[in-house]
Amino acid sequence: MTRGRSADTVAARDPKPGKLKANTLGLWDVVFMAVATSAPITVMSGNVPFAVGYGVGTGTPATYIWATVILTVFSVAYVTMARYVTSTAAFYGFISRGLGRVFGLGTGYMVTFSYIVFEASIIGIFAYFGHQAFLDQFGLDINWVVIALVGLIIIGALTYFEISFAAKILTLLLATEIGILAVMAFGVLFHGGGPDGLMPQTLNPVNVFLPNGLKVAAPGLAMFIAFWSWTGFESTVMYGEESKNPKKIIPIATLIAVTGVGIFYLFVSWMSVAGNGAKVAIALAQSDNPLEMFFHPTDVFVGHGWVMAMQWLMMTGSFACAMAFHNAAARYMYSLGREGILPSPLGRTHKKHGSPHVASFLQTGFAILWVLGFWAFNKDPYLDLFVLLAVLGTFSLLIVQTVTMAAVFNYFRKNHPEEKVWRTKVAPILGGVGMLGVVVMMCMNLDTAAGPAASSLLFKLIPYIAAALFITGAAQALYLRRTNPVRYETIGHVAMADDGHGPVLDEQDETHLSPVELSVANELGRTHGKLTLRDELELERELERDEDLS
Repeated sequence: MTRGRSADTVAARDPKPGKLKANTLGLWDVVFMAVATSAPITVMSGNVPFAVGYGVGTGTPATYIWATVILTVFSVAYVTMARYVTSTAAFYGFISRGLGRVFGLGTGYMVTFSYIVFEASIIGIFAYFGHQAFLDQFGLDINWVVIALVGLIIIGALTYFEISFAAKILTLLLATEIGILAVMAFGVLFHGGGPDGLMPQTLNPVNVFLPNGLKVAAPGLAMFIAFWSWTGFESTVMYGEESKNPKKIIPIATLIAVTGVGIFYLFVSWMSVAGNGAKVAIALAQSDNPLEMFFHPTDVFVGHGWVMAMQWLMMTGSFACAMAFHNAAARYMYSLGREGILPSPLGRTHKKHGSPHVASFLQTGFAILWVLGFWAFNKDPYLDLFVLLAVLGTFSLLIVQTVTMAAVFNYFRKNHPEEKVWRTKVAPILGGVGMLGVVVMMCMNLDTAAGPAASSLLFKLIPYIAAALFITGAAQALYLRRTNPVRYETIGHVAMADDGHGPVLDEQDETHLSPVELSVANELGRTHGKLTLRDELELERELERDEDLS
């Protein structure tokens, strides 16, 4: 039995929640929005040198082979769930359905916080790139906090409008950053590589476990960095309510984002190593300016003008990434707001643009506070703001991704037996085991990944922050279960209706309903599976009377 209820009736006393603008994004819009969160130019210029210099040396490109395979398996299970649940809060909704509302809200707070801090993190490296570009090319020494705040204000203004406008901006910026990386990579390829040739041995998956020019190998660190490079790919599912035919295009968009990004990362990291040669690549990666690992082959094989362009495109690429994470954070807060879990005004949308403008404004405020806090304590925008907040967000996000696989497995154990075993049993198990391995590697190498920021108090509090977020969400869910059963029922269960008219409170399995809820629901009149506002109020009264009697 499928049960649907208008989200307007979730809580009669709350302001009416808004709807995101449906049928706005096409397949490639969703792909580009997701890839923008991965920030190819930021990932390649920031992560690859670190893995080459302190991970597995010239074996770094092979880490992207392992990551692509594991994340593709993860995505098979992930998008299978997306075919049945179209919700802007993907992980939160999936876990609530697969492992229950208590677990769902606990992890929902974790993932929401992750996206909230990611925007401030990325704006840190945006400000770092901007400061370097203005200084190197114009001799202007602009304080990084000015660049960061201007970037945040522009993002806040752009995301006020409907999502298609942001999608066009992100598509343009993403195309330029991918283009400059491709120019460097193909320049190296067409010239046959640097002093050591094309170095095909760097693609051997076995090399992930060898030093490859370093004194000591740190494969766990290198693998963690590789997986870190995909952060944000899962955001495809968040745009389901705003996309055209989401049941079809979201799974396709997710798999394109994962495999396409993986192949591109593999090619660019390989060419960056080959273009420098083994010894030079490691030396540059360990130098005071590791970005030279990309600037040097671009200068040698393409021309110095392209290096100057690359400096600006590193800045615009990170800007696109920050804006994509802004959209993700706003939509998670909007989702929790429309369910009444967070303050209900967050669940409002703009009457004309259909954007979650209230949540978006709040997210801008959060990001500004993070930036000002790090600036006030005289912290570095790259070594502190970017690295520390990225590690903080990634810690919670990877744990939530791992839990999601358990939720998908458990959901399909009870529902939709017609689905293929590979998608609903094998893929969740393999994806979950793979993600669990990443979490273990993350915990083992967290201090190394954080670098100088590992000595800060905030870094030491990271595990406790994640635990506190989960406990807070779980405790709130338990409290609502006892005091407000109707509100508790909505946790993680508001999604787009199958007919595209939503959002509705969707209950896929009647076994989730209590006997009182089920009996009252059966007695009340229905129209195409939706309860009217009057019926909803009657249901709430029946539940309250039953609770008083018990």
